[in-house]
Amino acid sequence: MGQTNVTSWRDFVFLGFSSSGELQLLLFALFLSLYLVTLTSNVFIIIAIRLDSHLHTPMYLFLSFLSFSETCYTLGIIPRMLSGLAGGDQAISYVGCAAQMFFSASGACTNCFLLAAMGFDRYVAICAPLHYASRMNPTLCAQMVITSFLTGYLFGLGMTLVIFHLSFCSSHEIQHFFCDTPPVLSLACGDTGPSELRIFILSLLVLLVSFFFITISYAYILAAILRIPSAEGQKKAFSTCASHLTVVIIHYGCASFVYLRPKASYSLERDRLIAMTYTVVTPLLNPIVYSLRNRAIQTALRNAFRGRLLGKG
Repeated sequence: MGQTNVTSWRDFVFLGFSSSGELQLLLFALFLSLYLVTLTSNVFIIIAIRLDSHLHTPMYLFLSFLSFSETCYTLGIIPRMLSGLAGGDQAISYVGCAAQMFFSASGACTNCFLLAAMGFDRYVAICAPLHYASRMNPTLCAQMVITSFLTGYLFGLGMTLVIFHLSFCSSHEIQHFFCDTPPVLSLACGDTGPSELRIFILSLLVLLVSFFFITISYAYILAAILRIPSAEGQKKAFSTCASHLTVVIIHYGCASFVYLRPKASYSLERDRLIAMTYTVVTPLLNPIVYSLRNRAIQTALRNAFRGRLLGKG
């Protein structure tokens, strides 16, 4: 029997960490530590922004939703990965795999659009500071957040449907630690060229559309900064964008490498390393780079803890 439809068996099996038991326990301890720091940092950021009225501005609103999106994204991947590393069942159901792919792809797409919204916010703040409050009004900010999530989840749904409308061969072993698009697509039977093209087009649309808006925003920002007469003024203006630029480079670099490549260029070991970067490391870097180095966030966190301690006292 050369091919079987995916509905003739129940589970996929992850082989992403099929190494020795000692190494798996070491990876478990490492990833659990990183995940707890990531989860705690993002939750603290959301709470701090919610409690401190000084942070009720568009920039911090977008930042809180980016932290929320990152939290949801990691919740769909890392706990399942940790379970496998701890010696749990490496199997995942067909529906579970589809759900994991949907939420991971949707989260990644949503992050792209939120980063574009944050770029627009920086553009208005630097290029039209006198009109910032009127242009970045609560209605527009809410519309931008809702649009980012709706569009991100629609693209995630489209990618998932493209993959799970395929039939899969008798082998159902995923050479990865979660149901990412490339490794699951590699298990499909027959000609996967049309599906690869659809995934490529969807990924390209997400990355290009969001990155286009970011590029346009920063072209205007750069022009405005260069018109500032003093070097100190230029440095101060650029410092308000540095964290956002860092996150953009990390996020788009990983996403482009993973989703904008032909199937023939896949490398299992290299892809797992890149996947670990954007599922474990990048969500940790975001709060560190974008928020925890931010004095306003640090002050808000200190005030929140101080208020909680005084409340208990």
